[in-house]
Order: sequence, then C-alpha cells, then structure tokens
Amino acid sequence: MNIGDSILAMLKSEISENEYKRYIKQLHFSTAESRSNSAVFIAPNPLIANWIKTKYADKIAHLYEVKTGTKPSVYIKVKGTEKEERRKSVVPVISSTEKAASSLLNPSHTFENFVVGGSNQFAFASAKSVSEKQGEIYNPLFIYGGVGLGKTHLMQAVGNVLQQHGKSVIYTSIEQFVNDFTRHLRNQTMDRFKDKYRKCDALLIDDVQFLSNKNQTQEEFFHTFETLRNEGKQIILTADKHPKQIAGLEERLKSRFEWGLVADIQPPELETKIAIIKKKCEINRVLLDNEVINYIATIISNNAREIEGILSKLHAYSQLMHVDITIEFVKNVLKEQLTEQRENINIEQIMTTVAKDLNVKPSEIRSKNRSRNIVYSRRIAIFLAREHTPMSMPQLAQYFGMKDHTAISHTMKKIHQLLKDDEDFKVKIEELSNKITASPVS
Repeated sequence: MNIGDSILAMLKSEISENEYKRYIKQLHFSTAESRSNSAVFIAPNPLIANWIKTKYADKIAHLYEVKTGTKPSVYIKVKGTEKEERRKSVVPVISSTEKAASSLLNPSHTFENFVVGGSNQFAFASAKSVSEKQGEIYNPLFIYGGVGLGKTHLMQAVGNVLQQHGKSVIYTSIEQFVNDFTRHLRNQTMDRFKDKYRKCDALLIDDVQFLSNKNQTQEEFFHTFETLRNEGKQIILTADKHPKQIAGLEERLKSRFEWGLVADIQPPELETKIAIIKKKCEINRVLLDNEVINYIATIISNNAREIEGILSKLHAYSQLMHVDITIEFVKNVLKEQLTEQRENINIEQIMTTVAKDLNVKPSEIRSKNRSRNIVYSRRIAIFLAREHTPMSMPQLAQYFGMKDHTAISHTMKKIHQLLKDDEDFKVKIEELSNKITASPVS
C-alpha cells in the first residue's frame, strides 16, 4: 500500500461509511506527481474533486503530518485532465523537482472564472494589473480578507498568467515555507532553500499571518523579500487581516508588506453570491433554476467555498435518488446544514443587525412602542429570529414581552403575506438575512 492509500485508509475510520464510499473511495493517489511536500490525488469528476477540496483536503494533510511528520500541500485533480494540468502548472524554466512541486497552481483559478462584485472589485483590479506588469507596480501586492472570499484564487490567477508567459512561479503557504526553512536549517542545506525561493520570477505566499512570533523564520523571510524586490521580482501575499493588525510580526516586515498595495476583500453581497453560484453551476455543469439559486445564496455564509460543497452534495443526492433538484429537494438535503447555521446565530446578533439597518435602538424594538417604524422593525426582528434561530414561539413571545405564542404566530402570518405581495419588502428581508448569516457570532 502506497502512502496515499494509507492516508485514505486512516481517513476512512474518521468519517461516515456513506461519505467514504461516495467520495473518498473514488480517489486515486498519483505517485508520479506527488512529492515529499505535495500529495496529488485524482478524482473522477469536478464535483467530487471540489467537494473533497472543500471538506477533506485539510484533514488529509493533517493525517500525512501525523504519519510522516511532514504536512504537504494537497491537490485534487480531475481524471483525464492530469496531463493538461501538469502542462499548465509546471514551468519549463524550473529545473529543480523541488521548485516544480511548490509551483503547482490550480488551473481553474483564472481571472475569467472569478466573479467580480462590489466586495472584491478593487482586489480584482489590483491583481489584474500585477499580472500585466509583473514586478513593475504594486510590489508587493498584499490581499487580505476572511476565509473563502477568493484571496488564493486571485493570487493564483496572477501566477497562472505569469506561467503562461514563461515566468517561474513559486506558490506555497507560509506554513510550508516555515517547514522548508526548518528542514533545510536542520539538514544544513540552506543554499538549496535560498536557491528555491530567491531565484523565481514571482513568489506567491498564502496566510502570512502565521509568521507571527516565528522570529528566526521572519528573519529569513525578510532577506528573501528584500532579495526578490530588489531584483524586480513580483511578490504577492495573502492574510486574514491588514499587515498592521498582524500581532507578533516585526515592524520592518509590516512596513514592507505595505510598500506596494494593500487590497481587501469583503464578504460578498447577495447579488455577488448569486453570480458566484451561477458561475460554479456553469463550470460544474449543474442545472439549477433561479429559485434554488436565490435560496442557496441566502443560506450560505461568507465562505464562497461553501458553494462548491453544496453543489457537490446536491448533485450527488440527485444522482443517487434519481430526482430533479427542486427547492423542496434542496431544503430537505440541506436541513442539517441549516440547523447548524441556526444554532450558530443568536437573537442579539439579529437585533443588532435590524436596529442598525432600520435606524432604531434594540431597546425600542423590545419596547411597547407602537409607532409605525418600531412595529415594522419588531415584526422583521421576530420573523428573522424565527427563521435563523432555534427559538420557539413561546420563547420569542417572552423575549419581546408579548402575551403568548399566538402573538408571534400572528406576526409571522403578516410577514408571510407581505413577502407574497410586496417585492421591495421581500428584497429587504433577503438583504437582512444575508447580513445576519454573513456577520460573525459574538
């Protein structure tokens, strides 16, 4: 049994039998393409590949670390496209096997496949400019934002453009950079480390916030940064926060990270979520009507990667059960996900969101005030609390100081009627729902 199959066998004991048979069992480990710091698996189709990337890639990497002591980058490719992906992801200029393994880019991460909206327009334009004038402007380009918002996609889109122009590109995570540094330092082979990271045309590094408090690695990273920038080589970095907000990072690194351009990506608004879902459906050849697409857009959180998992799940259930993907089918398949989401949202979060949006105070919403704006706000808060939290109608009646659950039931009926009759009101409810599911739980 090769190392890849051994890891998948370990994973089998940690997940349900159904998910193992449906997804993991269909993976094939590629011994030819895998290296000591990269594990490549082949999936039978894009949906299974995306589902495993979303849900299991981190777990597979962790199991590798448990078994071998080294945590590799995990790549899931689609059967039949290995040769094409290898042609795109390995640059002929690079002769070192170690360099090539670190340069594996996802060929689907292109500018054409990136959905642009108000939340990411600036970051997109910045990355596009860097791809056209590598090393000349915005060096470094520092992209920051929450998980699953598209930072890696934009960074790798630049890398794919540069590789198509014959440039040598190193893409890696800061975790892998730290691991490489530690290994070469221990083996007294730092010349090889410097040759790998300082002789490329572009260095792309994910999650630099994990450099925090790693003083020795920060020293090495500083010199790597200086060498590349002085030679006009492009540097692109991503993190979950602005350089100034990364604790445990040397001031000289913070200042250098801001030398070029710092671009943020915000959580996608509802329209962008809908556009992302449509694009993913197009790529993965999944047919969904507008009602289903709009529904999915309102229930997903900030993490756009979640869309991949949802589409994979819906497609798998639809194929196995031989049924069409209708709105009722979607609600049934995703009921566990919705239950988990409801448990992670609290009433205070809803009150704060509604009060801020409608320009009232949370205390006014809970008061006996019968003014039109307060009653309107109270009804919306009750409806959203019923929709997004596990609170029962008696619990809501107690929270809002109402007589009993019949008052809550009456409010819910009024809201449902408004949703049918008033399109503007329906849009407002969807907008607030999106804000609630997108905001972090306090």
